[in-house]
Amino acid sequence: MSAIIDSHVHLDFAEFDADRKCVLRRARRAGVEACVVPGVTRASWPRTQGVCQQHEGCFPAFGLHPYFLDEHQPGHIDDLRQWLDHGDTIAVGECGLDFYLKHLDREHQIELFTAQMKLARDFDLPVIIHSRKSVDMVTRVIRQTGVNKGVMHSFNGSLQQAQILMALGFSFGFGGPVTYPRANRLRALVKALPLESLLLETDAPDQPLSGHQGQRNEPARLEHVLAAVAELRGESREEIARVTRENTLRLFRLRL
Repeated sequence: MSAIIDSHVHLDFAEFDADRKCVLRRARRAGVEACVVPGVTRASWPRTQGVCQQHEGCFPAFGLHPYFLDEHQPGHIDDLRQWLDHGDTIAVGECGLDFYLKHLDREHQIELFTAQMKLARDFDLPVIIHSRKSVDMVTRVIRQTGVNKGVMHSFNGSLQQAQILMALGFSFGFGGPVTYPRANRLRALVKALPLESLLLETDAPDQPLSGHQGQRNEPARLEHVLAAVAELRGESREEIARVTRENTLRLFRLRL
C-alpha cells in the first residue's frame, strides 16, 4: 500500500482523548504515514504541540481560526509570533475567513487573517487557510500580503478561483466531501485541477465521509478519500498517493 499523508487533521481535539493512540494505530495500518495538525486558538496551541511531540509523524501548525473569533484577543498575534520563533511549526494556521457564519464580524476577521498572513510572510512559512463564502477576499489578502505558498483547506470554490490561487502558489485540500455522489461541483473540480495542486485531508473529527454521517471522522479514513479521488480522476491509487504525498512534503518541507 502506498503511503499517504493527512494534510489536515485535528488530533489534538478532545474527541480523540479517550483513544488517540488507537486512532493513530488504525491510521498507520491504513497507510497514513504522517499528519499535519493545525492549532485553532491560543489556548489550544500547547495541546497541539504536546500531541505532536508525543506521537511520531505528527507535525504542528499554529493559528487563530475565524470560527473562534470571540476567543481571540489583540495580544494573541504577538503570542503567535513568539510561538513561530520556537521553530517547530511547519505552517501558520488554521486561519482564514468564514463569511458563511453571519454572526462573525467580517472586518475583525479580515484584520486577524491579514496579521497572520504577514507573520507567515515574515517567517517564510506556508499557510493553512479556512475559507467559506470568502474565496475572493482571501485571494485579495494573499495578494496584499505577498504570501506565496499554502493550502486552501477543504476547498469549495470555482475552477476559475482555483486557477487564480494556483498562480499565486496555492494548493487545495480535499477530504470527506468528495466522497458524496451528489457533490457534483466539487467532484468536477477534483477532476479538473492538476494533480500537482492536490492534497488529501480528513479534517477529522469533522467532515465524515459518505456512509459515515453522524460519526466521528478519523485519519484512517483517508484511504477512502484517496480511493474516491482516484476513481474520479481515472488514475491509480498509487499515482494519487505518490503525487499528493510529494505535494505535501514539498509544501510543508517535511522530512520523513
